[in-house]
Amino acid sequence: MKISTETEYFNEPLYLESGRILPSYNLVYETYGELNSDKSNAIVVCHALTGSHHAAGRYKDEVKSGWWDSLIGNDKAIDTKKYFVICVNILASPFGSTCPLDIDKTTGKEYRTKFPVVVISDVVNAQIKLFKRLGIKEAYAVIGGSLGGMQALCFAIEHPRFSKRVIMLASTYATRPWAIAFNKIAIEGIVNDPEFNGGYYDRYKIASEGLKGMAIGRMAGHISFLSPDSTLKKFGREYVETDGLYELKGRFQIDRYMEYNGHNFSKRFDPLCYLYIVKMMNIFDCTRHFDSLEDALSLIKSRLTLISFKGDMLFMPSEMEEIYKAMVKTDRKNMVEYFEIDSNYGHDAFLVETDKFDFYIKKALEWKK
Repeated sequence: MKISTETEYFNEPLYLESGRILPSYNLVYETYGELNSDKSNAIVVCHALTGSHHAAGRYKDEVKSGWWDSLIGNDKAIDTKKYFVICVNILASPFGSTCPLDIDKTTGKEYRTKFPVVVISDVVNAQIKLFKRLGIKEAYAVIGGSLGGMQALCFAIEHPRFSKRVIMLASTYATRPWAIAFNKIAIEGIVNDPEFNGGYYDRYKIASEGLKGMAIGRMAGHISFLSPDSTLKKFGREYVETDGLYELKGRFQIDRYMEYNGHNFSKRFDPLCYLYIVKMMNIFDCTRHFDSLEDALSLIKSRLTLISFKGDMLFMPSEMEEIYKAMVKTDRKNMVEYFEIDSNYGHDAFLVETDKFDFYIKKALEWKK
């Protein structure tokens, strides 16, 4: 599988939904496989909140492969012998595309908290500009899970002729209060940490030592990615071998796991970027410019495949089913399919248990209009 990582620079304005403007910006993206001569085999893969453009394969000396390596590759469900796969790092992400840590050319200083709030529509519009520059007028498919699923739905509604197939996993058409509440814990942890310093922290110190407030917030958020069943199966009530049961600071294995995950994440992901992307997720509502969900979905011209997971407590199956029912209600049952995967893992099942749904991905990609 051929892998290539590129950066595209746009010396032109991006007009944002908020009314503000990014005078210039850049997008980092990664591709897998070969684009055919008529550029008709491109599959756009959209990453989730803390993901990146590195969706598959493994870099030199890298311990882990890309976040969807089990799905993308030669002879896999998203077969790179047939398809040219492209994953773009979204705006506001700390992994190379324009974000709050970049220099605002109008001031010569880092944006920091003066970076504009970007929404899913802005992220998708920026990607459309990239694809046009690459000569990709129409994608073979758009696929995404969680925040990536929000992007996929946005492609389907706001750019209805861009792709004939859209596959959306473990997502929603509008972020509900339950998910916003989990995000609030992370937000409070970050902004109330003295080291955050109102967004003007030492970025290199944070990258080296992490941010305690963010680590705590991540622990809370990570609970929403799991489920009672998956934590019981993985950790049970096992205690850390070196800790005493009656020591006040003694830990269960789940305690140690949450500490490890939270503190490592706070070194890997920039806190200000996290705040901007969480805001992006919280704002998302595909009906905000329409009278109803049915009205918004009426613009869709692509075949829509919806995949939810039974144990998902962040974006519950009923939220995805609501999209399906709205499509059926508008007499377009032939344009939508819905699958609820029998999984007790939790929200992250779309990243972890790919063997339970890769068949549906492959089937959706083989659908002929």
